[in-house]
Order: sequence, then C-alpha cells, then structure tokens
Amino acid sequence: MSMSRMVVMAMALVGALSVSAAGLAAEKRVEFTVDGQTVVGTLALPDGVAAPPAVLLLHGFTGSRDELAIPAVKEGVFRRAARIWAAQGIASLRIDFRGNGDSGGAFADMTLDGQVKDALAALDYLAGAGEVDKDRLALVGWSMGGAVGAIVAGRTAHRLTSVSLWAPGTNMPASIALLLGPDIVRKGLAAGDRPVTAKLPWGTEVSLKQAFFDSLYAIDPVAEIARYKGPLLVAVGTKDTVVFPQPEAGQVLLDYHDGPEELWVRPMDHAFNAFEGVETVDELIAKTGSFIAAAMK
Repeated sequence: MSMSRMVVMAMALVGALSVSAAGLAAEKRVEFTVDGQTVVGTLALPDGVAAPPAVLLLHGFTGSRDELAIPAVKEGVFRRAARIWAAQGIASLRIDFRGNGDSGGAFADMTLDGQVKDALAALDYLAGAGEVDKDRLALVGWSMGGAVGAIVAGRTAHRLTSVSLWAPGTNMPASIALLLGPDIVRKGLAAGDRPVTAKLPWGTEVSLKQAFFDSLYAIDPVAEIARYKGPLLVAVGTKDTVVFPQPEAGQVLLDYHDGPEELWVRPMDHAFNAFEGVETVDELIAKTGSFIAAAMK
C-alpha cells in the first residue's frame, strides 16, 4: 500500500473517530403523509445505540425543522440540540409542519389544529418506524411549537416520558395579535378563503387565511396540558417580548398541570439570546437534555 493511500485512510479514520466523539448522529430525511400531504423531517440516530429513546422537536411560527440559525456558529438551534443530545444516546425527529420548510402544502393554509395533526402523526411515525424505543418518547416544542406540544401532550395515545416547552405560547390569539397587529387579526377573522398579508417585526411577509385565525380560538394549550400527567419542563425568559409577561405566562401551564414539573427561568429573550452567542442556547439544550434523560430512566 502506498504511503499516500495510508495517509488518506488514516485521515479518514481520524475524521470518523472525531465525528463519533463529537456525538454527531447519523441523520436521514424521512417522510410521512397527513391528509394527503407530505410531512418532511430529519431523524437523528446516535451511533452504537440499539433502540434509543427519542424526542420529537416542534418548531415555531414561520420556522422550519432546523430552527433559527445561531449567527455565531451558523447552526440551527434544533439541529444543534439534536447533535448534542445524540452524544447522550438520545435520538430525535425534527419536522417541518405542513406549509413550512420542505413539507407539502401552502403556508397560507396553515392552522394550529393542522400542526397538532402533524405532530400526532410524527409520534405515530416514531413509534412505528422500528428505529427507536417506542416506549421512551419525549417532546420538545418552541414558541407556537410549544403551544402545539402542550396540546399534543394532552391528546396523544403514546406515553410521553417528558414534555419540554421552550417559551411556549399560552395565549395564542394575544401572541399573534402582538406579532401581526390587532387590525390584521380582525381582518383575518373575516377573510374567508382569501389570504390576509402582514409583515412580521423582522420584515418577513406572511399570508394567512381565516382558518388560521379561527384555529387560535378553537384550542387552548393551557386546558390541554391538564390531561398530561408526566414530567413537564417549561423554560422561559424574562426578556421575552413575544410571549410575556414572564415567568407568569409560563407558570400558567404548571398551574394547570398535575405531575412532576419545573419552571426554568433565565434573563433571555424569545430566541434564548441566540443573537448574542451560544451560551444561553447551550445552557437550555443541556438543561433539557438532562431533563429528558432523567425522565427516561
């Protein structure tokens, strides 16, 4: 064997060992169908773990499955969490809700109850795929994904070992009115099948139909969490200007939840200070990972 070939093989071996040491999971794209439309996700499976426990990750309003890219490291918050939790032997599935990311459907047709259906189907997929332990499933939801997570926790037929909600929406009509403006909400509630267009505070334009605005009033995450009796972690920031006041908005979920629970409060904004660096994001990921792992034992 030539020296150059040996060097290449050695470098490849070092690279493979480095990936394993860093806890990088083998990731693959997965798909399943809800109401005739395709939901796309990324399944991360930790190396060397047979039938690992798994967590479902639910993104926020206008987000996608990797979630917000942290400027300092150019890595999405959910992708980073999946990688870090893989080092703990925890698999994960992060999905694009229909109308978002790579999933089918139009954003304008998105509704809160439609996202609940997507998340319930994702748990069914995880439990039936044969690649993870169907008896050790957890859930993490951020912002509107946290509201969806609270609803799913109360409705799923699968036993969830834990639920972690990051800056979850607890009063969705108020949160959306804050983001889009009350005039847009009033127009939306009378729009029928004709989309109403609004500009978000950071400049992105969105178009939504009346069904979305109606759905905000049809389901209450706080009432739904009362059906879930397992361990609940609610993480909120006192600098959050999207879901506020905090910690009061987060505490209301614990007030209606009957079971092991924890309110984790930090001086962070709705994005966990991601635009300032990775420190607070990593603290949240580590806290949630420990919470998930402890509940799965």
